[in-house]
Amino acid sequence: MLSIVPYTLKRLLFLVPILLVVSVVIFFLVRFTPSDPIASITGGRHISEETRAALTARFHLDKSLPQQYFIWIGGVFRGNLGDSYRYREPVITLLAARLPTTIQLVFMAAFFAVLLAIPAGIISAIKKNTLIDRVISAFMIFCVSSPVFLNAIVLMLLFVLKLRWFPAFVIGQNFVENLYYLSLPAFALSLNMVALMGRIVRDRMIGELSSGYVLALNAKGTPFRRVVMIHCLKNTLIPVITVAGIQIGTMVVGAVLVENVFALGGIGNLLIEAIKSSDYPVVQTLILFLVSLFLLLNLLVDIIYVIIDPRIRAAASGGPAGRVIREKN
Repeated sequence: MLSIVPYTLKRLLFLVPILLVVSVVIFFLVRFTPSDPIASITGGRHISEETRAALTARFHLDKSLPQQYFIWIGGVFRGNLGDSYRYREPVITLLAARLPTTIQLVFMAAFFAVLLAIPAGIISAIKKNTLIDRVISAFMIFCVSSPVFLNAIVLMLLFVLKLRWFPAFVIGQNFVENLYYLSLPAFALSLNMVALMGRIVRDRMIGELSSGYVLALNAKGTPFRRVVMIHCLKNTLIPVITVAGIQIGTMVVGAVLVENVFALGGIGNLLIEAIKSSDYPVVQTLILFLVSLFLLLNLLVDIIYVIIDPRIRAAASGGPAGRVIREKN
């Protein structure tokens, strides 16, 4: 377990230059948009030249782009993310108020995806080439090909407007209430992940069921359920974890669209409104935050690899066994 610590620290240090490069790209792309930040600050009202000059100086818009970048990134390292042009509040305050909704939405979606994908993949593999397998496969193909915003719109039309099983545009006041209000948006967000994970579980499970050790276990009289749920499923963990880690990071971005459809008031809504109003500090900070979260989730997946697979742990440790594994690969 101790070998994981230096590996993790080394990977975290490697993320620093990546995030710096990403921050530069984000900053200058935002500045290249044809918009007037002063209009965002004033709400489009007519102002005098003196007021414009004062606002320009206050938000450092009178400085060169490199100077503005270093002021912003320096504030990020100090925990000062700047003030929103539109809301006239610190960006960190806006982020803290909106983040819990988005985090709960994403993790509820991930929970739904795992809950549906793994059983569906196992059943589809066991019932290979039967009607059940074809129905599950068709559903997965539909889910993986359908954009997340379309899933959200269809589910809203069906379950909110037609059947009225869920309220429209409502968010709970606490975590427990949100379990109900966020269940439909989370399900819409989870469908792509359900399809990808389900297909991988199915394909790997079919391969495992035809392997030699399964034939040996069957010959010994090991119950089929034990063979599937313990021996075969265990060997599908790494590819499933890979897809789960990548898809959770992708769902953080997809949550922006789902929140906009359901008007949930998370960071997705905040980002879209900030883009519309040219709120530079909010846009660049939220995009950098989403990228950082995506990279950290991928790092977490790699750490889980190291924990569950001794071969990867040996390769990551850099010891003699690790050198042998790397030379063979």
